[in-house]
Amino acid sequence: MKHLLSITLSLLTLALAINAPARTRTTQKKLGNTRAVVERIEPDSAATDSIAGIDPQAITMRGFSKRAGDSKESFFLTNNTRHRISHVRLLMRYTQLNGEMLHERQVTVPVSLKPGETQLVSVRSFDVQRLFYYYGGPQPRKEATPFKVAFRLLGYDIPVGRL
Repeated sequence: MKHLLSITLSLLTLALAINAPARTRTTQKKLGNTRAVVERIEPDSAATDSIAGIDPQAITMRGFSKRAGDSKESFFLTNNTRHRISHVRLLMRYTQLNGEMLHERQVTVPVSLKPGETQLVSVRSFDVQRLFYYYGGPQPRKEATPFKVAFRLLGYDIPVGRL
């Protein structure tokens, strides 16, 4: 009797396993490319907002990430100078894939970077309604518009003393 019950349970388990729907994969295959460098905004020769003495190559931005549901934008900043820097000021320009501008703003990133150091930072997103996603990231399930981002280094602080 026990043997018959055991076989019946085994057959029932096998039948349920065969009829079960395929497993749904919920993890992202490609979480993002941390090596993708964000495009720079080249200053105009007659631009009034270009700051003398600031090397536009002093900071590298890469690995930009913003999904449609995110309230923050994340990216890596690398200090390419020979000294410690903090409070990096950036002009960020957001465009549609066809080049039409969506938004432009200035942000100050409260960071402290040693020479050659890279740090992941986050800033509040320009997209308060959560209708846009970065084109280099995963495509969302909900309807959203892809965008590109470019930046220009406006300045940074060189801290005096210990940090």
